Amino acid sequence: HSGRLVETILGPLNEQAQLEGRSFIDADTSMSAGSAEAALRAAGAAVLAVDEVASGNISNAFCAVRPPGHHAERDRAMGFCLFNNVAIGACRARELGFDRVAVVDFDVHHGNGTQDIFWEDPGALYISTHQMPLYPGTGGRNERGASGNIVNIPLPPGAGGLELRAAFQALVIPSLEQFRADFLFISAGFDAHLRDPLANLAFTEDDFAWATRALCEYAARACDGRVVSTLEGGYDLAALARSASAHVRVLMEF
Repeated sequence: HSGRLVETILGPLNEQAQLEGRSFIDADTSMSAGSAEAALRAAGAAVLAVDEVASGNISNAFCAVRPPGHHAERDRAMGFCLFNNVAIGACRARELGFDRVAVVDFDVHHGNGTQDIFWEDPGALYISTHQMPLYPGTGGRNERGASGNIVNIPLPPGAGGLELRAAFQALVIPSLEQFRADFLFISAGFDAHLRDPLANLAFTEDDFAWATRALCEYAARACDGRVVSTLEGGYDLAALARSASAHVRVLMEF
């Protein structure tokens, strides 16, 4: 992120939240008195996860964090997101010598922030499956990045597990295989669940488990199993709990 964004969130916006109990970034995105610390800890969780996986202490990690991150652009916080946790984790991996990082995002919303941050970075691959049309209005197939390093796979309302599997088999896994990542990241949003109130995809816990297994199998072939997953959206609490549990259970198999 730019220094300006970090300074604004940790400075004036945080100070207003401390004094008044709330500060607003936009109509959807606000800060409470604890938001700045929570955002720093969420980003720190991604960094620590990368350090632990890179050192070989653990094979993969899931960061159960709030606030989420994938809408936060280089210079702009938005969409409930203050800092882009998965992008920060990916940048940490680059610092540790992993030159080629890939982020796969199966949140129901397009991760415009991650796309923005990596748009001109040929060493970073960003792949997103998401509902379209839907907030934030980005994520068309024609959005390819400066080096063809962005792969957007918009899905129509009502799409479910069959469409997710087809997208993975036709585009997600082949794109990863061609890129040959050194480190794999997952933006694990579970608001594509059929019970979620904010959108209209129809995934189930089994679909998230299937997608997680496909990604872990790729990582086992390509990058010694190095995977860090960060929590993104999910607004039906029961569906979120079951989906995150299914995701973590698969991670634990690898």
